[in-house]
Amino acid sequence: MGEVKGFLKHERQEYTKQPVEERLGHWDEFTALPEEKDMCRQGARCMDCGIPFCQWGCPVGNIIPSWNDLVYKGQWQEALERLHKTNNFPEFTGRVCPAMCENSCTLSVNAPAVTIKNIELAVIEHAYAQDLVKAEPPHSRSGLKVAVIGSGPSGLACADELNKKGHKVTVYEKNEYAGGILTLGIPNYKLEKSVVARRLKRMEQEGVVFKTSAYVGVTIDAGDLKKQYDAVVLCGGAEQPRDIQVPGRALKGVYFAMDYLTQQTRRLLGSRIEATAEINAKGRRVVVLGGGDTGADCVGTANRQGAVWVKQFELMPKPPLTRAEDNPWPHWALIYRTSTSHEEGCERDYSIATQQFSGENGQLKKLHAVRLDWSEKDPATGRPRMKEVEGSAFAVECDLVFLALGFLGPVKTGLLEKFGVELDARGHVKADANKMTSVPGVFTAGDMTRGQSLVVWAIHEGRAAAEGVDAWLANQKKQERS
Repeated sequence: MGEVKGFLKHERQEYTKQPVEERLGHWDEFTALPEEKDMCRQGARCMDCGIPFCQWGCPVGNIIPSWNDLVYKGQWQEALERLHKTNNFPEFTGRVCPAMCENSCTLSVNAPAVTIKNIELAVIEHAYAQDLVKAEPPHSRSGLKVAVIGSGPSGLACADELNKKGHKVTVYEKNEYAGGILTLGIPNYKLEKSVVARRLKRMEQEGVVFKTSAYVGVTIDAGDLKKQYDAVVLCGGAEQPRDIQVPGRALKGVYFAMDYLTQQTRRLLGSRIEATAEINAKGRRVVVLGGGDTGADCVGTANRQGAVWVKQFELMPKPPLTRAEDNPWPHWALIYRTSTSHEEGCERDYSIATQQFSGENGQLKKLHAVRLDWSEKDPATGRPRMKEVEGSAFAVECDLVFLALGFLGPVKTGLLEKFGVELDARGHVKADANKMTSVPGVFTAGDMTRGQSLVVWAIHEGRAAAEGVDAWLANQKKQERS
């Protein structure tokens, strides 16, 4: 590395954030990276350790020490090239990835980790600012056509890779906007939609075709599609939300989190929302069930809409402040974390199970819950056993409840039903090592086969599926010639 003792000399420098009262007044991104000279110093903190565990922790296998060193040396063009070798969309992961790499950074054993995520974002944003991200259509075409169904991160990564290999790629998106969860599901204040549109434009310039409002399996016949293309890749995500079966679930005011988040994004994009279908937290008391990222997104959205207050309840116990003994480095640290949404105003509570909702005239008025004790362990599995705390029942007056309880896998009707692909024991699309389903020529990637996961894992899945498709198409061509 250029500065061998940089990690001893320089302190970790974070991005700056607008004050809470200021950022709650708009829906745009509210963070700013340090100046480029400061980012160069941050690159100097990389230790060039013998085994780069940061790469082990990164799903796409980013060559992190290499581009850290290039940034330290001010070689931004070379850093961009190294970054794009493994990651199609660093502008997405640089904003929304939880940075597993930093949890695995050797420096993080006893000091603040290298600012890997911020350096990644700095590289790609510097590249866009300097007009270094050029459209690069393939020099030649294979004459083969591939349909990618779903334009989320796995579908986009798969389409991008297949297009680079010379295949003609068409991406089908059931919604009116391309980008999948990147466009509709992730709030604008975390990922501005102009960032997604910027990359989609580059992909179109390189030859990828996007067809929106094209619901394969519903408005478009799956059989016809299979006949038109040499291969099909299913990248529809894990969109079946986990519900809660308690009395009062049907009351107006209880909604799935993703219905709430996508509606707000559509509103910002200019879509018309019917008054009878509108979900708005302005002047409302809000409870979010579920302590993950989707729940935090609901917190930030409700506060921006003008909620009176927001509470977030989690079924599991409060995580520890530091790593537990059975959660060693370099694994992901299962610790208590505070997101920017939580900073903006939220009362968080743990070990709570919802028992019912109650209301008047079909409208939600109260959430009824009980506290849980997780201290006992199941003798057979050793896992904590859930037990209600006697006499702990309580009720919360509220106007809205958002269910952010995770997802059960892909929607089974429509697309999967029409293609006739086999499912695994978890209800996800079954695929072999090359990402091909039980139907020859039909592949799958992302949450549809992996289950609910992260954007960076979806990109990895999409790239892997593209490799599988390309190899299969090459083999098909070879058999035709012989």
